[in-house]
Amino acid sequence: MKKTFFVFAFVLTGTCIFSQEKHLKNLTQLTYGGDNAEAYFSPNGKFVSFQSNNKSWGLQCDQIFRLDIKGASKDTSYKPKRVSTGKGRTTCSYVMPNGKDILYASTHLGGDSCPPAPEIKGKYLWAVYKSFDIFVADAKGKITKQLTNSAGYDAEATISPKGDKIVFTSDRSGDLELWTMDIDGKNQKQITTGLGYDGGAFFSPDGKKLVFRSSRPTSEEEIKEYKELLSQGLVAPTNMELYTCNVDGSDLKQVTKLGKANWAPFYHPSGKKIVFSSNHHSNKGYDFQLYMINEDGTGLEQITNESIFNAFPMFSPDGKKLIFSSNRKNHGTRDTNLFIADWVD
Repeated sequence: MKKTFFVFAFVLTGTCIFSQEKHLKNLTQLTYGGDNAEAYFSPNGKFVSFQSNNKSWGLQCDQIFRLDIKGASKDTSYKPKRVSTGKGRTTCSYVMPNGKDILYASTHLGGDSCPPAPEIKGKYLWAVYKSFDIFVADAKGKITKQLTNSAGYDAEATISPKGDKIVFTSDRSGDLELWTMDIDGKNQKQITTGLGYDGGAFFSPDGKKLVFRSSRPTSEEEIKEYKELLSQGLVAPTNMELYTCNVDGSDLKQVTKLGKANWAPFYHPSGKKIVFSSNHHSNKGYDFQLYMINEDGTGLEQITNESIFNAFPMFSPDGKKLIFSSNRKNHGTRDTNLFIADWVD
């Protein structure tokens, strides 16, 4: 639908509800400025870890922060606490089962400076920096453990609701595959094997399954391009579909066949549906909305329709709230901020 049809049903300072986003109630903005993404709840649902490059905080590239939801909801000037070292580039944080420590990936062992972003020449690219490793830091930001130390890319880690396992993406076997490890970093095992980028995995509510995004090249031309880009530490995330599998990698199933980029999946609290971001509907490419789909690939439903970027949805542990990133209400800037809403089934 055209933006002229979007109607504000209710507006307050810091709070907005859009009439056509029927699953979202009491939508509240939590951050103001920069790119803020991948916000994931603590076990008690009171705070989130996330990454930001907000230049007003003195950042040159993404660092990891801890945000108190109640405090950020009431104060537009609220500044979250940085958890990462401030060195290198970070990504993909997650709160540990103890509700205090935070897991994240960082390049800081490879150098204090931010590694350069890839040059965009006609195709959007993601960098998979070889210096990424996965760490655990305490509430004060002190690194207490390094979970990976293999050569190459190790990042995109998330934790099972059962608190026993971590899933992450690694290229240590020559391709970008999903791996699992115990919560202490032991027993690291490869669980996907298909050629292509497998990443952004999350566990089902019962901890028995995984949902993830994947770009699986099939033609000779696609395979050649994928391998050439990977050799340069790059992937082109413009064609991705969603898959599920058991935690051991068995029973692999493709969920979406929509075309374009389908990514940032997360299980609905029922364990039978998946919310995700997609631009499959867009003629221009850069128009990402949240969707929900049944685990078997049926029942596609659009969740958001405001602004041209909505991604990284995550349900709170009690299933009552959804947090996500959006560039709505950014006053014409390029800012992407965190929003939280009550979820209405």
